[in-house]
Amino acid sequence: MNFNWTLIFDPLFRIPWAVGLIVAILLPLLGTLLRLRDEWLAALGLAHLAGFSALLGLAIGIPAVLGAVGGALIGASFKTLSQHKGNTVYALMILFGWSATLLVAANTPLGAVIGHTLTEGQLYFATWLHLLAAFILAILIILVWHWLSPRIIRSRLFPGHENANILAAWRWHLGFDILIALGMAIGTTTIGLMGAFALIFIPPWLGFRLANNWRNCIWISSSVGFSAYLLAFISALLLDQPFGPVLVTWLLGISSLISLYFHVF
Repeated sequence: MNFNWTLIFDPLFRIPWAVGLIVAILLPLLGTLLRLRDEWLAALGLAHLAGFSALLGLAIGIPAVLGAVGGALIGASFKTLSQHKGNTVYALMILFGWSATLLVAANTPLGAVIGHTLTEGQLYFATWLHLLAAFILAILIILVWHWLSPRIIRSRLFPGHENANILAAWRWHLGFDILIALGMAIGTTTIGLMGAFALIFIPPWLGFRLANNWRNCIWISSSVGFSAYLLAFISALLLDQPFGPVLVTWLLGISSLISLYFHVF
């Protein structure tokens, strides 16, 4: 098999590479916080809603990334304001998003093709709009990380602290849910639904089992996401394969090797 190595350096793929790199670093960071809250299913629920709203947006002439953000934000806001806790509400989001996506795809022009593309990931077609959205997400995470992460850690270690001190916890709950919604919306419309979920699930899972402190957990999670992304980007491009499944394959392969070596299963 002949590999066209020059494709890696083609200017056509510079924006997609940058978008995917930002997503591959940010989603594992958000995943560590989801792990603390035991709400990792949120990623899959919001990804399904993002996929549905992205497809619906395209059907009415709205860019996919904007439609995905809108749907994910609605889901996150509903979850926070309705006071639902745990993974039940996210399971309902998955079921609604899955059924609604298939119905929209079946009843709109090119819907099936677009829906299939969202599932596989369309990173190589990322535009300046996707890059801008990823950059805004990065800025938001940087700005709120030191305000948000201590509150999530405290709620995990001292779950009764907020009620005992009559604190308005809904503010950071809503802020966190919005960050997850934005991350999954951008991730779903670039690297695909399952690719985004794998990034927010597998690296933090490894980080929590390997790290001996919070800082190391963050570094391990980001490093695994970054490494898997680079390997997936190069191999998918050279082998002419859809990016999303290749990324998930690399993440599963890396996690299997690390798990067997460190016995963390």
